[in-house]
Amino acid sequence: MKTAIVHEWLITYAGSERVFGRIAGLYPEADIFSLLDFLPESDRDFILGRNVTTSFIQRFPMAREKYRGYLPLMPLAVKGFDLSGYDLIITSSHTAAKGVRKYPGQIHICYCHTPMRYIWDLQNQYLKESGFDSGIRGLILRALFSRLRKWDVSTSKNVDHFIANSNYIKGRIKKAYGRDSVVIYPPVDVANFEVNEKKEDFFIAVSRMVPYKKMGLIVEAFSEMGLPLIVIGDGPDFGKVKRKARKNIELMGHLKADVLKMYMQKARALVFAAEEDFGIVPVEAQACGTPVIAFGRGGVRETVIPINNLEVESEKLELKTLNSQIATRNLSPTGIFFNEQTPSALIDAVRKFEKIEGRFNPYNLRKNAERFSKERFDKEFSSFINEKTAGLF
Repeated sequence: MKTAIVHEWLITYAGSERVFGRIAGLYPEADIFSLLDFLPESDRDFILGRNVTTSFIQRFPMAREKYRGYLPLMPLAVKGFDLSGYDLIITSSHTAAKGVRKYPGQIHICYCHTPMRYIWDLQNQYLKESGFDSGIRGLILRALFSRLRKWDVSTSKNVDHFIANSNYIKGRIKKAYGRDSVVIYPPVDVANFEVNEKKEDFFIAVSRMVPYKKMGLIVEAFSEMGLPLIVIGDGPDFGKVKRKARKNIELMGHLKADVLKMYMQKARALVFAAEEDFGIVPVEAQACGTPVIAFGRGGVRETVIPINNLEVESEKLELKTLNSQIATRNLSPTGIFFNEQTPSALIDAVRKFEKIEGRFNPYNLRKNAERFSKERFDKEFSSFINEKTAGLF
């Protein structure tokens, strides 16, 4: 099969790029397409020296920094890729990649990280956090998003088979497009992380600094508690988050992978406040034997095993009794959830975590993380592609 692999943009090596990279590695003879490519040389190994065909947006002013501002042009740009000579098209899509033009006789398989968040269920949140929830700009954006939703639904019909990165996204695909999908969890490099039993007196938060990641919420909560917190990550909200931080919080910015791993291994717990599609970082933390304190919605519900909330929330329940209940019911907890994206809810969860911290077995956490290995992804993804293309080419 002559194969094309299409991704939205190559700017940083983040979660969706890791999936895209793994797919590209499975098909080393495939040609690669991306609306933009500004990926640094240090992060390009997964491309295996291949050229990346980009769209006209690549040449636009400030495309590297302001690429999201060209969202209205992305449907036209992705449709402009000439894929007529390919048998199989694999799209890695969270915005526009699945909108490629499909020709008769081709098979289009879409690995969907999410339907576009900001035009579907997160539209109001996105407009509010961007300051565009009112006025003429708000009206223009709402009209644009309405048109994009129609385009998004219409192009979903050109996909032969959807793969969802979690059951959470499987539900969103069904709701947005009326399409069924199979779940194949993203690949996590579990083998690159080692368990560390000796924890130090600090918590850790790792994320890009963008609004929906809620890093400001985490910093605000820990500023109030006065507990040591290491914050790792960079992005447009870095300055805003830094202004909320008190002396007990250290913002490290972007760190090399080995340094990040060291902090993740030594932390008492990872704090995660986003409603994420899947969430690779919580799995990496568990691979280090580090528990997770997370907002209990989204893909994290499939990667973290929470201690029973009713048991934890009973302030009168003694720790000895709680330990006995967990052992009797053969539970292997890997974290604790909070149910609202507010500083007070997170503070409550951290205080509860401190009471039961000793119940988290690092090797049980590691075992849970191993469910999401790269090898498991390779096997499941290849099998799915082979099944859907058998005898067609």
